[in-house]
Order: sequence, then structure tokens, then C-alpha cells
Amino acid sequence: MRILILGGTAFLSAEIARQALAAGHTVTCLARGSAATPPDGTVWLKADRTQGMQAYEEAAGNWDAVIDVTRDPEQARDALELLAPAAAHWTTVSSCSVYADHSVPGEDESAALLPPLAPGIAFAPENYGEAKSAIEQRAVALAGTKAHLCRAGLIGGPGDGTDRYGYWPARYSRGAGPVLVPDIGGSATQIIDVRDLAAWILKAAALKITGPLNAVGSVVPFRDYLDESMRLAGYDGRSITVSEDWLVARGIAYWAGKDSLPLWLPPGHDGFAARSNAAAIAAGLTFRPWQETLRDTLDDERGRGLDRARKAGLSEETEKRLVAEFQAAGTSS
Repeated sequence: MRILILGGTAFLSAEIARQALAAGHTVTCLARGSAATPPDGTVWLKADRTQGMQAYEEAAGNWDAVIDVTRDPEQARDALELLAPAAAHWTTVSSCSVYADHSVPGEDESAALLPPLAPGIAFAPENYGEAKSAIEQRAVALAGTKAHLCRAGLIGGPGDGTDRYGYWPARYSRGAGPVLVPDIGGSATQIIDVRDLAAWILKAAALKITGPLNAVGSVVPFRDYLDESMRLAGYDGRSITVSEDWLVARGIAYWAGKDSLPLWLPPGHDGFAARSNAAAIAAGLTFRPWQETLRDTLDDERGRGLDRARKAGLSEETEKRLVAEFQAAGTSS
């Protein structure tokens, strides 16, 4: 296939490019390359998508597949208007964040969506779900039945720059305890390995699979994920389990960001990490065992440095302070 990737330099899009090259496809990447460059072997069209329609002029032509990972509805619209008419297949890498309700486990692609971000409103992290909803709407309008709306869940695996999935195995691998853990053992986790997601996107393009499909992995209880993280890390120290209310009262953040506890979700999100992937599996999605992803993630964490500054998780100082406070109150477990 002749594949155009609108991106190709970061986590998922770079993995798509590498796998496509390995499969013998001709791969072109349209990207600025300000933080990284596309993989060797690709054709690099250096362009800044913030410049509007002119950014895509060099990419005009016939493509067997176009894959777009943008979060910006205006960028998506410009690309679709110029490139979709001549593309045989169009992949919009969307997100399960497009769904309006995250409270019900097992919901499928028929669940209600967030209203699309209104034209003229700039993308921001706070309107991520609405922005992806707007991109989906534009893909359907401009690419029609050629559009695959790939609704990805949390993406993990080697090279993850968000630091979410890798926090816990890396924390246990550091060894110094005790480790502070939220009391959410039965809560769900659900990630898809970046390598499996990239393979699925390419497979869907080759088979002309279209429509909205949840690209999410297996549901794994948080306690099982922690137990496997400890086993892989060789951690035999102590964990201190604390209530969610105790953490909230001390300003610890859910999910991601500074002084957070990754994979701990806020109230009303019981279905956020428990979406149905049945339709995608029926269409051909496959994924490796989650334990393999976790093992490879820990190897990657060790290679990048266990003590590096992280975008998600508790800092060493914050964890020590919280543990000391909890123990001083005589409530440690």
C-alpha cells in the first residue's frame, strides 16, 4: 500500500510507520519534526499543520490509506478536505474519550457521544473528548464510508511518554518502600499495547474496515496488575493501602499529572477502563497478553531510567511525606 501518515514522529504514529515499512509498504510521513523525525526509510514531507490547507499541498494525490492522529479539529478538517476525496481508506485515530458517559462497564460503540467541539474554539486538554468527537464528525462528513474511526483506549507499551502505565512497575522496581497504593483493588484497568494498536490500524486499512470501533485491550483488575508489577520487579517490600477519600483530602490527583496515582479513576468512571472491544475483535483486532506488555514496559522503564522525572505519579518526596503522615496517625495496614 501507499500510506500517508499525518504524523509519524511520536509514540503511536511512529510505531505505525515502522510496522508499515517492515511489511513492505511505501510510507510517507507529513510532520514538522520539531521534537523527533520520522523513522528511517519513510518519505518525510516536512510541514506545519498549523499553517492550514497549504501544509498538505505536497501530499495531494492518490493514497491507498491515510492515517491521521491529530487532536485538533481544524487540522483534521483541512486534511480531510484536501486529501480524503482521492484516498481509498481513511483512519481517524480517535479515542474512547468521545463517549459522554463513562459510568457503565461494557458499553459498546452505540453509546452516546460528547457534543463536538464548536468551530472556532481552540483545542485544549480540557476539551479533548469534544475535539475528538468533532474530528469523527468531520471524518464521516468528508470521508464517508471510507472512514475508520479507531476509538483507542489507554495506550501503553515501550516508549509511552505519558508515564501512566509504567508508573507502578517502575515504582516497585525502584525498591525503596513502603509503596503507597490506593484502595481500588477490584477496579478495572484496560490498556492496548501500542504495537498491537499500530498493527490493527494497518490491518483495518488493508482490509478496508470502516466505521467506529473500540480499540481497547483486556479488562484487568487493578490488584492483578499490581501483583504482576511486583512480581516482574522482584519487589518483596511493603505496600500501604489507603482510602480514596484520604488521598483526595491531601490533593493527590487521579489518573495522570503531577502527584497523581496512575490508573486510579475518579467517581463515575467505572466503565472508563471497561469498554467493550467485541466488535473490533470480530473484525480482526488481536492483542498480546497484558503480562507481556507489562514486562516490556518495565524493560523500557529501566532503560529510560527509574529515577527520571515523570509526567505522572507521585514524586519520591511526596510519597515519603504521605507514608509518614499515614503511619504517624497509627492507621497503616
